[in-house]
Amino acid sequence: MSDADPSGESPPTDRDYAEWLDALADGEGFALACPDGHGSLPPRRVCPECGSPDLSREPLRETGTVETYSVVHVPSPRFADDAPYATAVVDFGPTRLTGIVRGDDPDGDAAPEVAIGDAVTAAVGERATDGERLVVFRPAADRSPDE
Repeated sequence: MSDADPSGESPPTDRDYAEWLDALADGEGFALACPDGHGSLPPRRVCPECGSPDLSREPLRETGTVETYSVVHVPSPRFADDAPYATAVVDFGPTRLTGIVRGDDPDGDAAPEVAIGDAVTAAVGERATDGERLVVFRPAADRSPDE
């Protein structure tokens, strides 16, 4: 059995996600959107909602809205040096991002305060435990979520 893609395109890889993180770090974050307006993140070849292969890059909103969050005090080994921390799911329009919420004090030992409905910005940071890149949310002071 062959793993070859009959369309001739290469399968999505972690490289696609790394390129997306690079774009987010450069302030050029984007979502993949299908003609029906469903959003997703790379790596994708088809829309996970409707199966459309017609995906285009749409810029992410500058700010998003915290939909839910959880404060972790007992982390997995990969996040051992990051605890306590808050992980959140944030609505950025056509898609949602999952990441770590960090406050304005990068050396602070306490988990940042976060609430559902807070406006945040997305960037790329590093996990304290091993330096792995991850999505980081920071409070968007004095700004409401983009509409």
